Amino acid sequence: MTTSWQDFADAQPALEATARGRFEAFRHHVLATLRLDGSPRTSGIETTFKLGELWLGSMPGARKAVDLRRDPRFALSANPGPGTDMVGGDVRVAGLARWVDDPATLARFADAANPPEPFDLFRVELTEVVRTSVDESAQEIILESWRPGYTAIRVQRRGNGADQPAESWSAVPRATAGQGDET
Repeated sequence: MTTSWQDFADAQPALEATARGRFEAFRHHVLATLRLDGSPRTSGIETTFKLGELWLGSMPGARKAVDLRRDPRFALSANPGPGTDMVGGDVRVAGLARWVDDPATLARFADAANPPEPFDLFRVELTEVVRTSVDESAQEIILESWRPGYTAIRVQRRGNGADQPAESWSAVPRATAGQGDET
């Protein structure tokens, strides 16, 4: 199941604000795509939030664009910034990057974002959003993970002890699972 960035924002506004903030804090991020032979490729990329969506742009013919046009699966890690304090946490998203070839959508995006031209454009359909942060006072690493079709965020807390992580998932009933395609 996949969903749009706007659907994620509607479902989990606090996590969306944090994730978006991490991506907007820095210009360059790290994109993972799949090469023709199935091995991973990482590339630098800029992201844009416009028109209620998360977009990935590329120069036409770039290896990452070729990868995504052939196989839209991706993972994207927000730039963690300078130093080691991880202020705001580490944010990663995964999903499908849908190549946009509709002239009207390309024109609307160009009007909103003013990208360098020519460009390849991909609209993100999310399958997962993950934020990792550190609670120094509690000496815990906190993992927040959200997937389409679930009403709750799974939270795992791990200290330095032997305690098992706490996990919770609340699935949306099938009849109200929202929009998206099964993946």
